[in-house]
Amino acid sequence: MKLEETTVKKNYIYEGRIINLRRDDALLPNGKPCIREVIEHPGGVCIAALTDNNELMFVRQFRYPYMDVLLELPAGKLERGEDPLETGKRELLEEIGCTAEEYIDLGKFYPTCGYVDEIIYLYLAKGLSFGEQNLDEDEFLNVEKIPLEKAVQMVMNNEIPDGKTQAAILKTYLKVTK
Repeated sequence: MKLEETTVKKNYIYEGRIINLRRDDALLPNGKPCIREVIEHPGGVCIAALTDNNELMFVRQFRYPYMDVLLELPAGKLERGEDPLETGKRELLEEIGCTAEEYIDLGKFYPTCGYVDEIIYLYLAKGLSFGEQNLDEDEFLNVEKIPLEKAVQMVMNNEIPDGKTQAAILKTYLKVTK
């Protein structure tokens, strides 16, 4: 069975600094017309920075859409056309103040595939060297170290609700324990 849909016309409703919103005219696989709402986002990167003592580096920060402080792995938005690994290196240095000797690709994460085109690239960083944080002007966060096995338990106990962080923690755990 054919599953692909065809875009007939992209209709931009809003074009912003971080996202664009479209209401597209499309055709279903059976040829019938439909409307698809899409949020365009440039994507992001999430870094599981693992210390030599098997601890992950986390940031705790306020997330406005949820009006809550969340525990997350370091992450950041891709600039249009930017290499995801370079974004990850930049964000790790800015948020945690560290660099890594080795970066291991953990794959892609589609956070909300029903209406957002965002792709988050996941990496494991090892061989960490620590220096100074260099936060953006509008960035306020606290850095924490948590043992990898405890972080896995926190995911399983619903103590870490952020999807990209959950995926990166579990992929890191499987990568380093097999």
